[in-house]
Amino acid sequence: MSHDTPVLFALQSSRSFGEDVARQLGIALSAHEEREFEDGEHKSRPLVNVRNQDVFVIQSLYGDNQQSVNDKLLRLLFFIGALKDASAKSVTAVVPYLAYARKDAKTQTRDPVTTRYMAQLFEAAGTDRLLTLDVHNLAAFQNAFRIRSDHLEATKLFVTQLAPLLGNEPHVTVVSPDIGGIKRAERFRQALARTLGRELNLAFMEKSRAKGIMRTGKLAGDVGGVAIIIDDLISTGKTLLQAAVACRERGAIKVHAAATHGLFLGDTASLFAASEFDKIIVTDTIPPFRLDPEAARRKLTVLSCAPLFAEAIRRIHGGGSLVELMEV
Repeated sequence: MSHDTPVLFALQSSRSFGEDVARQLGIALSAHEEREFEDGEHKSRPLVNVRNQDVFVIQSLYGDNQQSVNDKLLRLLFFIGALKDASAKSVTAVVPYLAYARKDAKTQTRDPVTTRYMAQLFEAAGTDRLLTLDVHNLAAFQNAFRIRSDHLEATKLFVTQLAPLLGNEPHVTVVSPDIGGIKRAERFRQALARTLGRELNLAFMEKSRAKGIMRTGKLAGDVGGVAIIIDDLISTGKTLLQAAVACRERGAIKVHAAATHGLFLGDTASLFAASEFDKIIVTDTIPPFRLDPEAARRKLTVLSCAPLFAEAIRRIHGGGSLVELMEV
């Protein structure tokens, strides 16, 4: 196998996404075996020679009807260990959705800091680099890992999708559904403003969480015309819906929402039935398998981030710049 091209694996639960990435790279996924045993244990191994190769392994860490988050995490770690034992020169874990990234600080006495423990697990398995997309708290993510960690953003995907919808609309406001997401919303606002060639407003919702109970306050900022709510993920959608209602009450004529990861837990049908939203945009880091296709059909747009990951892999393997890749 040529060292000019990366060796790319996708574990079974992320195979479809992996095939999209491989297609963008102009290569085939490398063969591997995954076996299940009667007692619930499992093993996986590469079926090609990986000695002295740069290896990339794709596995998105979300729970579904076949495997839990923990199942997928353990399979990925074991496979990385097998690759290192097979003398791979480097192993990059390509994790479109990184689980446990939301628990990044102690909010109660004796709380776990799970983001740091995740980093330790990847390090212990021998991972050389981790590549992911739009984590919940970028600073916590960057500080947790001692191995190289590369963080991609979906900003360019969302800007490309939303800019044509805005036309010459003179009043556009980017809205963060909570104070913690202001930096993310500001980066998106700047990128969209550069693309449109005009200034945009920024607003945010006051929100706090204590012992699992969400308290939403007022909308701070000038909202009118078109509001774009930007977030890293949609869980139950309640936060997003509250922000949309507030935007409508403050005079927004149209409301679009863009979030990188669509978990869509619980009763998210109400999210798509709500008249507050004109469009809801997510990426395919998590397939929208929990949604009723008919309920989501008219408002949901799913963007492929396979080209983004493919280009990142190409640049990591070839020594290119990821900073330039992120520029909008």
